[in-house]
Amino acid sequence: MSNPPRLPDTFNRLAWSNLAAQSAEQIALAAAPIVAVLTLGVAEGQTGMLQTALTLPFVLFAIPAGLLADRISRRSLMAGAEALRAAALVAIVLLLALGALNLPLLALLGFAAVCGTVVYSVAAPALVPSLVSSDLLPSANARIELARTIAFASGPALGGALVGWWGASLAFGFAAALSAVAVVLLSGIYEPDRTPAPRRHPFQDIREGAAFVFHHPLLRPVFITQFIFNTGWFLQIAVFVPYAVRHLGLTAAGVGTVLTMYGVGMVIGALLATRVMQRVAFGTVVGLGPVTGFVASLVMALTVLIPSPWLAALSFFLLGVGPILWVISTTTLRQSVTPPRLLGRVSAINIMSYGARPLGSALGAIVGGLWSAEACLYLAAAVFGMQALVILLSPAVALHRQPDMVGDEVAVRC
Repeated sequence: MSNPPRLPDTFNRLAWSNLAAQSAEQIALAAAPIVAVLTLGVAEGQTGMLQTALTLPFVLFAIPAGLLADRISRRSLMAGAEALRAAALVAIVLLLALGALNLPLLALLGFAAVCGTVVYSVAAPALVPSLVSSDLLPSANARIELARTIAFASGPALGGALVGWWGASLAFGFAAALSAVAVVLLSGIYEPDRTPAPRRHPFQDIREGAAFVFHHPLLRPVFITQFIFNTGWFLQIAVFVPYAVRHLGLTAAGVGTVLTMYGVGMVIGALLATRVMQRVAFGTVVGLGPVTGFVASLVMALTVLIPSPWLAALSFFLLGVGPILWVISTTTLRQSVTPPRLLGRVSAINIMSYGARPLGSALGAIVGGLWSAEACLYLAAAVFGMQALVILLSPAVALHRQPDMVGDEVAVRC
């Protein structure tokens, strides 16, 4: 049995910084709605609006981040983004200490923190191919996702436990410290010099990146599927915390534990990803995530009839174990078929699919406010069914192996 490939030390610093940054994000994201419900006393509609504020930066700043990632140092851009997140989280801690935190301020500072997430998420996939050789790219993506899955496994539980046992200040303060660690790790990464990008009007650069994604027969259905998936996911997550507290009878720590099953599923999926991708056709791996997501949404909807925390935990587990294979395979797909000069913008276009997150959260706010959280879960199941259908009808699922890497000479049809 062959040993796993050894990745460069500078890449390993990126993986560790990713672990710290993702942990900071997950702790803060888990703590925010718990604080909103249990400390500020908000209801379903208001938690949906909070989730909207925490996802809107993906719409507003993904494209500008992609333009910057193709023009300046990606390492420096990521370090600055983490510093912004740390500052926003420290501000929340100070407001809690002064007793001055309210829902609008929590939403505003959460918005600023998520801006850091957007920049990091755009720049990191564009940076990876410059740190490892093409043959190590799948292993590198799996390592990045494993770090992220560990954060998803531990972050929600830590967020819920810290809020429940020692208060919100410690939860947000710990998240800020992790962001600071990520900044330090990023400062030690060696990033090879790139050929300076020609100075053009930003709209020309945006058009070039968008044209590449939306004219590409493989990347277009991947984008559409991911957009619909995020709509269903955030429609469900927008109402889950108050639903879990009031319908499933969970405490703050219990909510965190159930959410942790999402990360547990992701860890298991990431650990199995290399073997799965060696034994299963590449396109089949691409299709596994959306199908598993649909099954998970049906399990969550079942909790309306059978109010069991175990079913909710199973749903989150399935939402982790299947879609993580989607993330690893589709990230590798984008990096393989995208010219290096476009990686930042194509990564940004991919992040723009997260624009469905405020759409899903807003739907949660409207449907949850006008009807009920239960209606949101039924609607989410229908949305998850749509995204599974889109990818199953696409040519991406017919791929037998990972496509060959392309160079900058590939033309882009605008």
